[in-house]
Amino acid sequence: MAFRLKLVPTTTNIDFFRWQWITFGISVLAVVVSLISVAVIGLNFGVDFKGGTTIRTESNQNVEIAVYREALDKLGLGEVSITEVFDPSFRADQFVKMLRVAPQDGYEAVTPEVITEVEEALKAVDPAITFPSVESVGPKVSSELIWKALLSVAAGSAGIWIYVWLRFEWQFAVGCVAALIHDVIVTVGVFSIFQLKFDLTIVAALLTILGYSVNDTVVIFDRLRENLAKYKTMPLRDMMNLTTNETLSRTIMTATTTFLALLALFIFGGDVIRGFVFAMLFGVVIGTYSTLYVAKNIVLMLGVDRSEKQKKERAKGDHEFANIDA
Repeated sequence: MAFRLKLVPTTTNIDFFRWQWITFGISVLAVVVSLISVAVIGLNFGVDFKGGTTIRTESNQNVEIAVYREALDKLGLGEVSITEVFDPSFRADQFVKMLRVAPQDGYEAVTPEVITEVEEALKAVDPAITFPSVESVGPKVSSELIWKALLSVAAGSAGIWIYVWLRFEWQFAVGCVAALIHDVIVTVGVFSIFQLKFDLTIVAALLTILGYSVNDTVVIFDRLRENLAKYKTMPLRDMMNLTTNETLSRTIMTATTTFLALLALFIFGGDVIRGFVFAMLFGVVIGTYSTLYVAKNIVLMLGVDRSEKQKKERAKGDHEFANIDA
């Protein structure tokens, strides 16, 4: 007999609206706290957005950060950020640090001469040091990247809103996009609160979160549309609970398998992609939560057109965009 893993029972009867005002209030609070954190604390921008030069160093001996800082202070470069990088995949004799040097006065970026001075100063205190990568971005380019990042997230959200509106109804589109905006803002808020590095890879993660979250939401909305045609007199709240329970197994299984794959990347993928993977891990969790407790709540608040004309259209499936493949 074949063994089948079940994360949830075949049939469930969970009332997802039992604590709807508490869960919705938590979501609103999380968004507000995230916005306040971004406004007050700000984001720990990487070199992509802040400008300057990031130098990755490696050595087979553990030299204290204070020694590196003392060697660089003599160069008069202003504030130089030095952080130590830890990773389970590193060898016992592999010590990695990241240096961030801001552009000097009168220059758009750190000049090659300054980079050479930095490398020579570090070699003087640590002859075994190497420089695997050096990344430089000017302040003008970094400011353009910030706006392009914001536009990319806004364009992605707008495209999803249009798609859901055409495929379903405007109430579904509002609920879906509200959930997506919730996911993005809370994820950015976590990066602000914990001062995790925020660069272009995190923007890519945010766009990926949008795609993941909308996929799960559309699956539930598609089943809800079928049930609207099937159960014409059932109260909307009961129908949405029924729909969510019917698709719960798929939701949990998709989230769990995605989370496990990302967790393996987070542990063994190395420090280079760790920020991206962390954003995705959090995005899977918050995206599943928003699908179950944000998008549906908003649709229930707005209501759905259940007039006789609309019922006939759903029953016939003759909506112009109803049969677009998801």
